[in-house]
Formats: sequence, C-alpha cells, structure tokens
Amino acid sequence: MPPESPAPTVVVAAALYDTEERLLAARRSAPPELAGRWELPGGKVEPGETPARALVRELREELGIEAEPQARVPGEWPLKAGYVLRVWRCRLRSGTPHPLQDHDELRWLTPAEVWSVDWLDQDVPAVKEVLRERI
Repeated sequence: MPPESPAPTVVVAAALYDTEERLLAARRSAPPELAGRWELPGGKVEPGETPARALVRELREELGIEAEPQARVPGEWPLKAGYVLRVWRCRLRSGTPHPLQDHDELRWLTPAEVWSVDWLDQDVPAVKEVLRERI
C-alpha cells in the first residue's frame, strides 16, 4: 500500500464586508511572485489552531482589525502543492483595516468593482463562490 499523503495545510481567508456591502481585497507585496496581485486576506492555520482562531489572528496581524468569522463559504480550493484555501464570511468587530504585513494596498470593492483588480489565479474561484453566496 502506498503511504498516505499528509493532510494539506489549510489557508484561511476572509470574505469581509463593510456596512455598504463592499468586499475587502488586499494587494500582495510579498513574495515577489505574488506581489501586485489581489487576494482575500488571511493566512495559514498553525498547528493546534482552529481555522476560525487562525483567521482572527491573521486579520489582526495583517490588517490590525478584530473580526468575527460567521460562516464558511462552501468549497475548498487548491493552492500550491500541499495547501488548500478555505473562506469564511466575516464581520468587522473593531478597527479600520490597514495593510500592515504582506500587503501594500487595500480596497473595498462594490459588486460592480470586484473584477476591476487582478486577483491571484487561485483566489478567483473562491471570489466567484463568495459572490454567488451574496445573491
């Protein structure tokens, strides 16, 4: 029997909306191969951490905000080998998002503006599902 592949590392991301129903997008500043492209903010789940706790921690570290994960967006999307992306709808509890780590710009996008930014290829199917969920 071949050895089992290890479970993929989960990367969590936030579908964070403001009071005007605009979606937050973050432009990567690192690593170089991703710089200048846009993503849903978030990061890796650390060992022993739940996805919800990881998302709260990542949004605090990367954007300086307190957010509350509300519901997982259906689906899971492959990233680079050994990684998968899972997205949660989140509510902003406090703070104003600022690009503190790994990003150099943030934008609140209306539904009509969502495709005006150059999303990372691996985020495109997740963003499509987030938008479908909002209808």
